[in-house]
Amino acid sequence: MNFAVGYQPFLAGELFCEMLADYREQVGEVYFSIPGTPSGRTEPEYDPELWEQLGYELSEIRKLGIELDLLLNGNCYGGDAVSEKFARGITVSLDKLGTAGLLPGIVTTTSPFAAHVVKKHFPGIELRASINMRLDSTLAMEYLADTFDSFYIRRDRQRDLETLRKTSEWCRANGKKLGLLANSGCLRNCPYQTFHDNLVAHDAEVRKNTNVPDFLPHLCWKRLQKRENWSDFLRASWIRPEDLHLYAPYVDVVKLATRRHASVRMVVAAYTSGHFDGNVLNLTEPCFANLCAPWILDNRTLTADDLPGRCADDCRHCGKCEQVLKKALRRVGDAP
Repeated sequence: MNFAVGYQPFLAGELFCEMLADYREQVGEVYFSIPGTPSGRTEPEYDPELWEQLGYELSEIRKLGIELDLLLNGNCYGGDAVSEKFARGITVSLDKLGTAGLLPGIVTTTSPFAAHVVKKHFPGIELRASINMRLDSTLAMEYLADTFDSFYIRRDRQRDLETLRKTSEWCRANGKKLGLLANSGCLRNCPYQTFHDNLVAHDAEVRKNTNVPDFLPHLCWKRLQKRENWSDFLRASWIRPEDLHLYAPYVDVVKLATRRHASVRMVVAAYTSGHFDGNVLNLTEPCFANLCAPWILDNRTLTADDLPGRCADDCRHCGKCEQVLKKALRRVGDAP
């Protein structure tokens, strides 16, 4: 199974490339963004030392035989979205990486314009449709087939194995690759997603403002503050490490969200080994373990059948998720 792991420059006690060396046989790709540019996560401001560290670590990662994937997956590029300025920025960044011997083999983007620019100037680079494009049908992929080489399926659909199978068949018949995101903690069919992704893309501007303190822009955090909503977590899209073998026949790459995770090594170890004895709330990004403490969701008590698939899209609150929670929840320190 080919795993794609998100680069993080701030690991505790080790460099990202050092951690990755222990998993070089399982990890095939590392995705990263350029500091100071909009992406699907809040980015640190541009800093020469941060750029230097990125260059060093990417070089070491390439020596491990791991492919590089540049993210141009901001949900909004404002007034520059289709500009010559943005196009120049893309080509300059790729030229700079190429000069350093770090030209990525993949570019993942939500922007059809960015994809157009990369395809025009760097036709040898694989273009991948970001998870944030929310591709939930082969028809949508067909629309993009003249530009994109690979796709991430919409996370809200991936637990439906029949949909995943049909999508995989279409991709293989059309010479495309398919991927999924294994450990997203986002709510299923979250109505805040477009708003939140745009907010993240404009994070540098947002931080300069005096913002209204009593509005929480993250619906997941708002809902999971109340215990009666904890079943929302079971209805989300994350996949247990033990269940990945059910999905493996249909995908070419499994993405792990680690760019902002506090325990990257734990996440990578769990999914590459297919085993995790711990609190499932710790595996996802966002990580909700502190929010739900002192309660944990014991992975050892769960099975693939416990987690809803297609039914979660139109949940009628049958009571199954609440029963699973009752089985799996326990306080820290209590015997399992």
